[in-house]
Amino acid sequence: MTPSHWAGVYQCWGRENREAALRLVTGSVGEQPRAANAELKCVDGAANPYLVVGAVIAAGLAGMDACLGLPPEAHGDPATWPPGKLEELGVRRLPQSSREALEHFGSSKLLLEAMGEMLYDAFYAVRQAETEAFAEVDPQDIAAATRWRY
Repeated sequence: MTPSHWAGVYQCWGRENREAALRLVTGSVGEQPRAANAELKCVDGAANPYLVVGAVIAAGLAGMDACLGLPPEAHGDPATWPPGKLEELGVRRLPQSSREALEHFGSSKLLLEAMGEMLYDAFYAVRQAETEAFAEVDPQDIAAATRWRY
């Protein structure tokens, strides 16, 4: 993937914020105290939905176990904020390449524990091979090569 494909995706959350990686959609009028949805917007469409859900649940449970609270809510588009505001709110850019994402995955003890060593190692090996195979390939060519594979 090219850097422009990954540009503008930041680790943040916000109520009704379409620019946030995690969007809390409050309930409709009259239902707001009882209903809401969470929308995870930073997942690639080619991701395995079962692994994504498992990873999100594992991360959420780990956060609760550690008694972590939410960071400050993001209002607006973090891609338009100056670096000082991003730093002040603790908002970081998500990985901008497959290689960078793989490096983060490879250092995650949380995901290793959640997935188990066999699945974790297999997932890592496949993603590493794909990252190397498509390192210099245009995104349209990647889509054409893999569209019907899975």
